[in-house]
Amino acid sequence: MRREYIIARIEASQDGSPYVYVTFNDPKEYKPDRPNMNPFGSGVATFNSIEDLMKNMPKVMANIPGLGGGLTESPTIKLSMREYQDMGIKVGDKVYIEIQKTESSGV
Repeated sequence: MRREYIIARIEASQDGSPYVYVTFNDPKEYKPDRPNMNPFGSGVATFNSIEDLMKNMPKVMANIPGLGGGLTESPTIKLSMREYQDMGIKVGDKVYIEIQKTESSGV
């Protein structure tokens, strides 16, 4: 399987280890001109009152992954600093991710 993605985010490891986390988005869903305005993430809805929450509960439930919602997590890959520097990638680059099953003759 080979799929095209766009690099959406590159983050340093939070514990100070020599790794970076590269997050990918589907090219159809990537929106570089629209920054995330919600400090809790793009998948989090905001409400002004409990009435708004209750009125919009079906919509909220439909967006929760695992409960039949349409939102999915973006793939994230952990790379060493060396791998990251050798690849020379940056946010907005188009990349391909390929997954192949290894044939093994045994257990």
